[in-house]
Amino acid sequence: MAYVVIGLYGSNLDAGKGVKRWDRWRPSLSLLQHPDFIVDRFELLVGAKYRRQAQQLMSDMRVLAPETEVRLHDVDMEDPWDFEEVFSELHRFCSNYAFDEEREQYLVHITTGTHVAQICLFLLTEARFFPGRLIQSSPRRKEKGDVSGSYQIIDLDLSRYDAIATRFQQEKQDRHAFLKSGIETRNADFNHMIDEIELVAMRSRAPILIMGPTGAGKSRLAKRLFELKKARHQVTGEFVEINCSTIRGEGAMSALFGHTRGAFTGAQGERSGLLRKANKGVLFLDEVGELGVDEQAMLLRALEEKSFFPLGSDREVESDFQLLAGTNRDLWERVAMGAFRDDLLARINTWSFELPSLKDRPEDIAPNLQYELLQFANQTGNNVTFNKEAKRQFLDFALSADAHWTGNFRDLNGAVQRMATLAPAGRITEAVVEAEIGRLKRQWRGADEDDDILVRFMSQEQLHELDRFDRVQLAEVVRICRQTRTLSEAGRKLFAASRRRKASHNDADRLRKYLIKFSLDPQTLFSS
Repeated sequence: MAYVVIGLYGSNLDAGKGVKRWDRWRPSLSLLQHPDFIVDRFELLVGAKYRRQAQQLMSDMRVLAPETEVRLHDVDMEDPWDFEEVFSELHRFCSNYAFDEEREQYLVHITTGTHVAQICLFLLTEARFFPGRLIQSSPRRKEKGDVSGSYQIIDLDLSRYDAIATRFQQEKQDRHAFLKSGIETRNADFNHMIDEIELVAMRSRAPILIMGPTGAGKSRLAKRLFELKKARHQVTGEFVEINCSTIRGEGAMSALFGHTRGAFTGAQGERSGLLRKANKGVLFLDEVGELGVDEQAMLLRALEEKSFFPLGSDREVESDFQLLAGTNRDLWERVAMGAFRDDLLARINTWSFELPSLKDRPEDIAPNLQYELLQFANQTGNNVTFNKEAKRQFLDFALSADAHWTGNFRDLNGAVQRMATLAPAGRITEAVVEAEIGRLKRQWRGADEDDDILVRFMSQEQLHELDRFDRVQLAEVVRICRQTRTLSEAGRKLFAASRRRKASHNDADRLRKYLIKFSLDPQTLFSS
């Protein structure tokens, strides 16, 4: 097959006048000076203002290698450093060129031209607009008088290079393992999702919505995504995290957007806010569905315009961050209820991933069990293991219908922490496992009864933060409210004994304050 070289005329390196020009290394000419490499045709691309100098080079090429056909092609590039102009002109050339791959092999010379032109040639060859390989020439600096230099042909098909392909594959596997905290997960759907998340994290700065039940690992995944982007120099700022269910009213505005001195009662000084702190970094808003509508509006503006007004200020501040949002709520249902803005959901839902519960990943319980033991060893310095029968006993229970895992990986973490702490001589025995199984059953049985009523009005995150004492009491209050029509009627039932001892009473106000303490809207609780 015939070799065809396509290259740009180098106005500096290829130029030359007088007899001394033969003593200089000239990249395009040097390719014709190798007896082991015969160029059948050289397509020389030249800008209009250099055509005259290029004629000299073409003449020299014909003298040096009469067997090589040299053709000049005008390329209209007014500014050889303008990426768009250079790319468009080179793209025009290759689109109009009659390539014949059955008879000719094409080599794209990337030694001459501006750096912009060399990059464009590389991209067009890599994308197969130029259906060939790259060739690069260089002088032999240590050998005086040798102006032929050397050349190297570069094939962009990386699949041919086993070492490179293996390295890229290993790096990909390392990134996936990092996102999974090094746990050898076996659930195919989960592993596929991690593949997609890793790809999105590396290629996009758009918001990412991480859905899933409490304890499924949303916060841990968000931190890992940040660390991965930090390692790849995609972010330079901090990882800033807040649970939106813990902030309300002016406190939420202040925490997120900051405030000026005197913006509200108690604002003794200025506060920068978490959005500004996350500039050039990552902001993770866990339980984003709990944000108030005012905070949602300001967050939307901050995402779209990269700026916002701190509370009490008439001066904008800027912050360019990537948003990761977590939720265990159905945000589409919240939109239908009027509790969440549909335009904000559309903005943060560019990429959304739903983490499965532990119950949906039974094959991953065993590797996560080993991971939790390693974490315990790292934290305490005590290496604890199961004996064979105890491990089988715990896994049998963990995979059975009796194991609810309502707190998902938090429940598993708690179970391992307790068993490892109580393990005699660093060995978890059947007796330790049996005691833990009983403890988990009691925990889930009690939580199920109360959660049946509370889960309709509170998020799993909110429930998880309640003390057992408060959860039992609050569940009974909500049951009474659901059985009555008004706050006053519910108050009379709940405070029947104490109200007889008082001359005057306001049961409705007393109940309202109690419910608001737990962020419950009284109007949503009554049956009519």
